[in-house]
Amino acid sequence: MNEAIIHVITVLGVLFVVLNIAAGLIWVERRLLALWQDRYGPNRVGPFGLLQVAADTVKLFFKEDWIPPFADKAVFVLAPAIVMLTALMSFTMIPVAPGIQISDLNIGLLFVLGMSSLGVYSVVLGGWASDNKYALLGGLRAAAQMLSYEVFMGLSLMGVVLLAGSFRLSAIVDAQRHMWFVVPQFLGFVLFMIAGVAETRRLPFDIPEAESELVAGFHSEYSGMKFGMFFVGEYVGVVLISVLITVLFFGGWLGPGLVPIAWFLIKVFAFIGLFILLRASLPRPRFDQLMSWGWKLMLPLALCNLVVTGAIVMATRR
Repeated sequence: MNEAIIHVITVLGVLFVVLNIAAGLIWVERRLLALWQDRYGPNRVGPFGLLQVAADTVKLFFKEDWIPPFADKAVFVLAPAIVMLTALMSFTMIPVAPGIQISDLNIGLLFVLGMSSLGVYSVVLGGWASDNKYALLGGLRAAAQMLSYEVFMGLSLMGVVLLAGSFRLSAIVDAQRHMWFVVPQFLGFVLFMIAGVAETRRLPFDIPEAESELVAGFHSEYSGMKFGMFFVGEYVGVVLISVLITVLFFGGWLGPGLVPIAWFLIKVFAFIGLFILLRASLPRPRFDQLMSWGWKLMLPLALCNLVVTGAIVMATRR
């Protein structure tokens, strides 16, 4: 009975923390973008503009929840929920600290990659169900981008799996007690970071939304809380990729002096800050450039990284 209670508390705690971090990132991103671009951020609603997120949430609750008469209503309503569900399901495998993990499957990494792959259905179905040409183009772009970059996203992690000898995320963290995997797998880290930015559709890879071309892309017809779910889902995805980078390449909760969960959060927030800095500083490439980089550059590099890592592991274990 006590184990069941602890399990329920862990589930609710992880869900509460993830959703609150995702909501808080809206304010954090605006403030950091303002700092790096030498302008004012939120500074009117509450101290330092902290209540701006609450004001935006209230606005979303009271905005008209409009469904276009020409839309496929059932799919239109379902699409925003998929991106939230798949991202939150991935957090069930994440080892936050020793003993703080919802589930520790021996295929944990494969489960996370599978859930992230299902997230593409959200934007594709949202764009298609809207029956809007701009939304449809955004959905098709998202499908092409996410499927292309997921190919080498998975391959970039196989070096980590070879070094750790397991798909279990807690085992991958334990395998980094003597050296973080970012050292022997620096190329894999760079490739995964780029794929993660593309996977979350963040600048400079926000081609599916591209407001100068497609109005707002796949969510052009969405309003109210359905738009809010797409919006928060993007931030949940940013948190997830930052958490995966921390767990797979930077030793998870491992570190001297501080309690494990403190090290975990410090690393995660450092990579979240990097995501925001990329948005503040990099321009958006053309869609054909984005696809060419994925297939002609990133995929060959991921394959080379896998082959070289496999050869080194085989040679050192004889």
